[in-house]
Amino acid sequence: MEWYLILAVVGVGFIAGLINTLAAGGSLLALPMLIIPLGIPSVNANAINRIAILLQNIIGVRRFQQKKVLNLRLDYRIGIPAVIGSVLGAFIATIISVPAMDAAIGVVMLVMFLLILVDPNSWVRDRKDQPPLKKWLQYLIFFLIGVYGGFIQAGVGFFLLSGLVLGCGFDLVKANAVKVLIILLYTPFALGIFIYQGLLTWEYTIYGLVLAAGNMAGAYIGVNIAVKWGARFLRYMLLAAVMIAAVKLLVPQLRALFG
Repeated sequence: MEWYLILAVVGVGFIAGLINTLAAGGSLLALPMLIIPLGIPSVNANAINRIAILLQNIIGVRRFQQKKVLNLRLDYRIGIPAVIGSVLGAFIATIISVPAMDAAIGVVMLVMFLLILVDPNSWVRDRKDQPPLKKWLQYLIFFLIGVYGGFIQAGVGFFLLSGLVLGCGFDLVKANAVKVLIILLYTPFALGIFIYQGLLTWEYTIYGLVLAAGNMAGAYIGVNIAVKWGARFLRYMLLAAVMIAAVKLLVPQLRALFG
């Protein structure tokens, strides 16, 4: 990898780590970087990104612990159904075809583009006055979110924040910290399946570590930044990259479908 590409990957990783730690959606920036300039197939890019996510969230969880936002003895429980769901989602991701994966990521990016454009804070608004859902319904919701997260990491943080704030009744700061913990819990399982299925060669692993260097730095700084300011400012930086990647991924599928 040329030096300028290394700098670009680290830079994108830094922004992605910052966004992921402040709110959600950083993978919507990281995946296009891996897929478009580097030419990595989307199924492999999906696996590479998990290396960066794993190391990023180790830093994030540790920093939230230091700030006494997380209580690992209690907060890990809501992540168990997400871990179970992620195994199913990761398995689906390993057997799906490259065109289908391209289409899936493209659709996700279009949906997230619209959410970001219409109301950047719509899924992370603090609603302390709303009572939490019943436990069994919370577990079902997080199982389904885990399936999605195991399949495609991009955008899963939006769903987790929504479930934690609206479903569990957490305030925004607590929900953000628990979101980082849940992703850390299920990522090793998803990553293990990708490795077992041969989606991470040594070369791809190096790409993942380069990306992770930026993600980890972004996560370290992100915990110290005000959540509200960071989320609003940085999400708009995703708009152009998300739209370009979505068009690139979806146009070939539409052409093939409609001839």
